[in-house]
Amino acid sequence: MPYASLPGIDLYYESHGEGPAVTFLHGAGGNHISWWQQVPTFSAQYRCITFDHRGFGRSVDAERLGSGRYVEDLVALLDHLDVARTALVAQSMGGLAALGLAVRHPERVSCLVMADNWGWFDDAGLRERWNALRIERTESPPAPGGIARRYRAENPRGVFLYQQIAALNPPREPGVPFLEGGAVTRRDVARLETPVLWLVGAEDPTVPPEIVRTMHELTPGSEYVEIDGCGHSVYFEDAPAFNRAVGAFLARHVR
Repeated sequence: MPYASLPGIDLYYESHGEGPAVTFLHGAGGNHISWWQQVPTFSAQYRCITFDHRGFGRSVDAERLGSGRYVEDLVALLDHLDVARTALVAQSMGGLAALGLAVRHPERVSCLVMADNWGWFDDAGLRERWNALRIERTESPPAPGGIARRYRAENPRGVFLYQQIAALNPPREPGVPFLEGGAVTRRDVARLETPVLWLVGAEDPTVPPEIVRTMHELTPGSEYVEIDGCGHSVYFEDAPAFNRAVGAFLARHVR
């Protein structure tokens, strides 16, 4: 199995296809397997890199550093794979590392897809607004992965598969940093020159579209796509729509 021996961790990764690099960063309900509907499509044209963040899947976080090391892990993985420049496709939690890399090392990021997230950067006002909207819109009990009602009704096997993939992750340990770890600020985001696509499900209860639209407005020249009928996991709930939107964006910015 391919592990990259990085500072403080053996990080599990996979690489499929050839061409310009596209690195996929999973959310808290997933791991490298989550991209099973994307890799077969994009690996025909790109080198698709998937991996397990530390503390997820096969990447054991023995030092309990959690999200505080995500950006450093990503830099070290790209160095290990001799990838000087990559597109980033980030789902939910993965947006923390993706935005951190784009701000700290913009020369390494050709373009950035921020799916169902706002980057979790250091802004108390935005975090407060996000928390209020999230609490208001979360079902009781919460839907697995924030998946929309329509998908749950029409695709019970898909919901089961989503839950099985999530169950491959070890339990989240108390005290380990989660959705923390970057000194990225609102000012940093507003100064981004990297092409950015903000993508969100219209029925996302976890990161509601209002928050993602705010990020689009904050990021000069960015693009915004909202997918009808989807919740927090557009890449999983409507892979064809997700792949079309991401594919068109990559085609414009990746050479």
